[in-house]
Amino acid sequence: MRITLVHPAGFNFVPGQPDFSVLANRMAPIGIMQLASWLEKFGHSVQLHDCLGPYAPPGIVANAEIVLATEPELVGFSATTSGFMDAVDMALYIRAKRPNVKIVFGNVHVSSLGAPVLEHFPEIDYLVIGEGEGALLDLADGKPLAGIGNLVWRDGTGKIVVNPRRDRITDLDELPFPAYEKLAGFPHAYHLPLFAYEKRYGATMITSRGCPYTCSFCDRTVFERLYKTNSAQYTYEHMKYLRDRFGVHHINMYDDLFTAKKQRVMDLCEMLIEKPLGVQFNCAIRTGHTSDEMLQKLKQAGALMVSMGIESADPAMMERHKAGVTLDAVRDTVRQIHAAGLRAKGLFIFGMPGETPETVKTTSDFILSLDLDEMNMTKFSPLHGAPIWEECTSGTGGETIEDWRLMNCLNFVYLPEGFSSREEMDALYNWHVKRFYDSKGYRRRFAKRLWQHRWSLWHVLKHLPETIAAARYFSSNKEQIEQAKREFKLHPRQPQGLKPQLSSELQIDNVVAMSPIKLTRRQAIQTMTPG
Repeated sequence: MRITLVHPAGFNFVPGQPDFSVLANRMAPIGIMQLASWLEKFGHSVQLHDCLGPYAPPGIVANAEIVLATEPELVGFSATTSGFMDAVDMALYIRAKRPNVKIVFGNVHVSSLGAPVLEHFPEIDYLVIGEGEGALLDLADGKPLAGIGNLVWRDGTGKIVVNPRRDRITDLDELPFPAYEKLAGFPHAYHLPLFAYEKRYGATMITSRGCPYTCSFCDRTVFERLYKTNSAQYTYEHMKYLRDRFGVHHINMYDDLFTAKKQRVMDLCEMLIEKPLGVQFNCAIRTGHTSDEMLQKLKQAGALMVSMGIESADPAMMERHKAGVTLDAVRDTVRQIHAAGLRAKGLFIFGMPGETPETVKTTSDFILSLDLDEMNMTKFSPLHGAPIWEECTSGTGGETIEDWRLMNCLNFVYLPEGFSSREEMDALYNWHVKRFYDSKGYRRRFAKRLWQHRWSLWHVLKHLPETIAAARYFSSNKEQIEQAKREFKLHPRQPQGLKPQLSSELQIDNVVAMSPIKLTRRQAIQTMTPG
């Protein structure tokens, strides 16, 4: 079958304004690349189109015409919440032009919402819930729809049918390497976040699926509770393939938690030390669960920077949203990272339930005290399948603008009751970001690493006209941009108030995660059982 897989654009900066975010970070859509190599392994012909790619035109129609030019029999959209309505608009255009083309949607948004999506969007033929490889292959092979696990579809009467979840892939080494070669401009026209790498060119890898922890803000409807990894040998060969085939010399590991299976990490490090690839990498660790030995091995193996989810420095906020992490453990872990010769990056979330101007200032003070090499503060976006979703949309403790296009972690869609307005939140966010990057510690580290950052600096210089244009645009149009934010209208076809269709396992996890008295799973099951 001829299949075209699409990564829709959505809004990745300010709604309705030019998207300059790709100047700083343009990452390859690894999900559809993985699906492409899997389908081709079984004889299907697959094309990819990245609507955020370096050669993609602006606009729905232009991108849809590129998809149609591939003469697909099946078009698959991998859509996050913020990209979903763009994907729907493209699907509607494709359906009008080629009524016989089948259209399937997957990824986290449809995995959390399920059947109600088909009720509202007749141009979509199928939803793939959860892990996509098995269901998409069965569709491409033409198997009877009723027997395809993870599929949501309409029968001959128009009734929506939700098939049972299929077993997860337990051996991730069965998957071929993602089809990087199908991505126009890879790797030269894609780039990792600026000043987070020393060698070019860069790429991303995902070497595990799932996460053994349950945080209040995380949606796990795709991979649910099962945590599986590639072997150390497979990961080593994957890194070698990227280097040899594409000239990649820096890799960002985008696993939810790269070091959760410690022996695998140690084995990979031993391979990279014994047979060096000359490739550096960044990865995520868990605060308080990383030994000096592992960090030293990561450094020897080529790791440049490790990141850790901290989220907040307010103890009550941490207990509520990131249980098991303490401020003392964070300080100790940063010291361990620096002692091993690695860079430390802290990941924080601004604006979750319970946030106030005081908790933000506490977090900002804590961040500066850590002497971090890099930090990322995300604007909180509630996700439909996350434990915290119901609280965010209940109207108690805050209010949510349920505009899917804005749920990209770049807009404050949720307003905690501790703030008077989203403008107040934006002002405090900008204050903190400026404070961190203007700090003496950050400036000192940056100046010492100018030569190490030469490829990032070259990228900025190469795109200097666009960078200057972006700075001028946003400095001279502040009032208009703020007005555009306030007056931004909901997409006329987007429904509101859809309830997540979660499996019983995830419902239990969510009850456990949000319980103020920290229920066990057995207790959570009892609370969910009538009588």
